[in-house]
Amino acid sequence: QVQLVESGGGLVQPGGSLRLSCAASVSMFDTYNMAWYRQAPGKQRELVAADSSGGSTNYADSVKDRFTISRDNAKNTVYLQMNSLKPEDTAVYYCYADRYSRLGIKYDYWGQGTQVTVSS
Repeated sequence: QVQLVESGGGLVQPGGSLRLSCAASVSMFDTYNMAWYRQAPGKQRELVAADSSGGSTNYADSVKDRFTISRDNAKNTVYLQMNSLKPEDTAVYYCYADRYSRLGIKYDYWGQGTQVTVSS
């Protein structure tokens, strides 16, 4: 069974940094597209950053130039480096993974989420 386990969340002051990690218990990790989503109270879940299996990345406009997604295929882990954090970054952050089989069947998975709170 595939598991995505996030870590690294916590309380940080505005302007501070955090690094989230997501360890995936999957084989062929390098074939998965990986992403980070977040959901703030009363809001819909939104894409924060994505890293495709082909190596391309994309970011929400609100986090460009502040957040960086990266992956270590040898460790089956994806990271989200978050700098210059703002109170509006406060949310539960979720790790997401998907891939398509040769038959075009989509397999997707979510982590349990990790809380990030930005407050003085």
